[in-house]
Amino acid sequence: MYLPVPPQPDCVSAWREAVRLVDQQSQHHAYNVIIDVVDPLARASLADPVIAAVDAFHQAHDAKRIETVANTIFPAGLYRRYGFPNFFDRFRDNVLPKVRGKKPTWSGYYFERMMLLPQAQGEPLNQLEEIIGRLKNPNVRALNKFELSVFDPLRDVDDSPYGGQCLSFASFKLIGEGADRRLGLTAMYRNHYYIEKLLGNLIGLGRLLDFVATEAKIPRGSLTIVSTHAKIDTDKWNRSAILPMLSACDQASAQLLATAP
Repeated sequence: MYLPVPPQPDCVSAWREAVRLVDQQSQHHAYNVIIDVVDPLARASLADPVIAAVDAFHQAHDAKRIETVANTIFPAGLYRRYGFPNFFDRFRDNVLPKVRGKKPTWSGYYFERMMLLPQAQGEPLNQLEEIIGRLKNPNVRALNKFELSVFDPLRDVDDSPYGGQCLSFASFKLIGEGADRRLGLTAMYRNHYYIEKLLGNLIGLGRLLDFVATEAKIPRGSLTIVSTHAKIDTDKWNRSAILPMLSACDQASAQLLATAP
């Protein structure tokens, strides 16, 4: 059982089409939803009227803002300010102590697990730095082993039906040959709220892909998401609140298209 979303050119289009298709399913949820975004940096900021409309909805309903969700995956501001690899230290020393809170197993930042994976012996493994190093190494011949683990069965399996990490795994792939080679990213979610989280997740993963591609000096490719369980957030908000927001997004997209050169 799966639900394919036709490939979309940008984050906003991918979010809206995925929401539309999942919303049509029985009880407004679906399994193994596949989303593909050709350019995950396109339409990926609050300057886009649709993203601004979704963000305003989140703000009005005391939900996580778009940039907050995106930053849990990749702290783009730290990267722009301090560069690679110094921003890793800034995140570990300045950001993490503030956000870890009372639950040391989950700070709320996927980025923490990407750069601080516990090992049986020695210091935690920085998976991102290691992946970039191997992508740049001409002697690395295994081209399908650029994997990024987030789910940890020792820390994440408990009796809570919700909470904890939802992004479980990501896989970078070198796609194509020669001058056409691109770096793609596929991410898997165990559970995915499409109103509160999907748009921010798409933006954050796009920035993560762009970061790894930039530092590895490989052109950026597409982003694919597999939501093993996806749902419209009807357990959080009534449809009477969600539907007007979606209508406003559709109107904003139509206006943008009408004024495009």
